[in-house]
Amino acid sequence: METLMEEEEYNWKEVKLPTLIPIVPEPELERETGERRRGRDIIIAVDHGPNSKHAFHWAITHLCRLADTVHLVHAVSSLKNQIVYDTTQVLMEKLAVEALEVAMVKSKARIVEGDAGKAICKEAERLKPAAVVLGTRGRSLMQSVLQGSVSEYCFHNCKTAPVIIVPGKEAGEESVL
Repeated sequence: METLMEEEEYNWKEVKLPTLIPIVPEPELERETGERRRGRDIIIAVDHGPNSKHAFHWAITHLCRLADTVHLVHAVSSLKNQIVYDTTQVLMEKLAVEALEVAMVKSKARIVEGDAGKAICKEAERLKPAAVVLGTRGRSLMQSVLQGSVSEYCFHNCKTAPVIIVPGKEAGEESVL
């Protein structure tokens, strides 16, 4: 697996989601201007684990509002593996439908190739989002130091947006929804 170098371009593949475009009315209050009126971009890093799904639920429940766009990002080691791409596309389609049903927000999805932390930070640099939301595996401090942690990497290296790390289900609340 090649790692993503800071100066290098990276490979990515856009995920075609079903045409789910919410009808977002213009805000009724005249004082609503700027970011609130045009919506925000919010990156949610997803994978196939339950803590990632929990972070997604937290973000669409507590952070997203009408007119926002959720950018689902999934990092893979190789874009050439069609099975991984197809499985991830199915996951992202389900999440996009859920985001529309729960929070009435548009979704875009992208699968990026390379080291997960670096790829998520590159996406944040590209989009300049209002926030980057990630789940955590719930490893101990020692395990994170020895094995590495995507959320810790993003927390320390993502300079263009605030990083929100949502603790796993076992840390507290059973379900957000």
